[in-house]
Amino acid sequence: MTQKVAVLGTGKIGEALLSGMIRAGWAPSDLLVTARREERAEELRTRYGVSPVTNPEAAKTADTLILTVKPQDMGTLLDELAPHLPADRLIISGAAGIPTSFFEERLAAGTPVVRVMTNTPALVDEAMSVISAGTHATAGHLAHAEEIFGAVGKTLRVPESQQDACTALSGSGPAYFFYLVEAMTDAGILLGLPRDKAHDLIVQSAIGAAIMLRDSGEHPVKLRENVTSPAGTTINAIRELENHGVRAALIAALEAARDRSRQLATGKKD
Repeated sequence: MTQKVAVLGTGKIGEALLSGMIRAGWAPSDLLVTARREERAEELRTRYGVSPVTNPEAAKTADTLILTVKPQDMGTLLDELAPHLPADRLIISGAAGIPTSFFEERLAAGTPVVRVMTNTPALVDEAMSVISAGTHATAGHLAHAEEIFGAVGKTLRVPESQQDACTALSGSGPAYFFYLVEAMTDAGILLGLPRDKAHDLIVQSAIGAAIMLRDSGEHPVKLRENVTSPAGTTINAIRELENHGVRAALIAALEAARDRSRQLATGKKD
């Protein structure tokens, strides 16, 4: 952990990654950050003991640059970095939809690029980060990216061709669960429960169900069947979900998210 790592565009996810790396053993003196606002940079310095720098300084100094800016801002950032960035630097992109070729075309020939799609549970060290290699990235570069993102959760290597699907499933995935919890909370209120009690019931049920899925090794169908007794309450609820096309709606929603991820790669904003 002696390499210099710079997090560029240190928003919520960038800060979560920074915090996780320090807890995992990175020395703050080896971590650099950039931020649009000077007061934000100073806040990160005070909170973590890291060094705020400009984007060109990060390009000259860091061995690994983690780019966490919004997809629509990535081209401008690369234009700023390119004149100062040697080809032996590792670039890790956390921008949804942007392929590694986008970076390789704008940076020095041979620059290694790793694409990572993480998600907001990084804020509580339970992220799912999906990692893909660009043309010049080696197994060592992938292992380094796994070491970094492993500080805030689980990592998974996939071919880059699967990144848009992973963005739809896990990158956007937490929002679907929050949406479901919101809807179930409203249902609990309709059924006569106070909001806080409905919320607690649903959240703990979700946590327990997720742990069972993770630890039991059982197929979700089997776990659902264990709850679904003949002519009982659960099967009546599932019948209504099927009648209202919830399964089909989820599939369509994820297809839409995947398609939008592909659009982002082309620079489309609408």
